[in-house]
Amino acid sequence: MRFRILVHGKVQGVGFRAYTQQVAQSYGLSGWVRNLPDGRVEILVEGDEEVLCYFVKDIWRGPRLSRVDKIEIFKEEDNEPLGSFDIRY
Repeated sequence: MRFRILVHGKVQGVGFRAYTQQVAQSYGLSGWVRNLPDGRVEILVEGDEEVLCYFVKDIWRGPRLSRVDKIEIFKEEDNEPLGSFDIRY
């Protein structure tokens, strides 16, 4: 299963991308994370549905200095394999 996730709040400049990568790798998920110009963080993540639920719960917590106000989740088609979980710039 693949999700595109948009994270709103204080999620840039607080280590959120590195945190997301660490959490995703700990669950064995594939995908990427990047900052968006409007202050949100975008995540494309692929894995088992149950594991993705745990991943989203961890994203709600975020790193210590972050504040997550809202998460939007969109189911995506699995068009191509994503490989490892990377930080995009």
